[in-house]
Amino acid sequence: MRKLAFGLAMVGMFAPSLGQAQVAIDMGRVTCGEYLAMGPETADIFSAWMSGWFNQKNGYVSVDLDAYHRNVDNVRAWCANNKASSVMGGLQAAKMPR
Repeated sequence: MRKLAFGLAMVGMFAPSLGQAQVAIDMGRVTCGEYLAMGPETADIFSAWMSGWFNQKNGYVSVDLDAYHRNVDNVRAWCANNKASSVMGGLQAAKMPR
């Protein structure tokens, strides 16, 4: 009985942390201005997600880290001149090379 009570107490302690809210973000609506204003860690995660999405849509199945960094630099440079445009729209319009 003590083990059961202890187990229930442990579950009760951790249960509130299991119910955290999730936030949905429409990645297609992120503007270049918002992208450039992101902190370094958030921008890195966003860039990796966008790169994966774009490469999957175009049938690329390999990972080239040099091309990834070059493409991120190209997108950031494009965004610097097109802050009101969406990052997704820019990727689709530019058809960035791998």
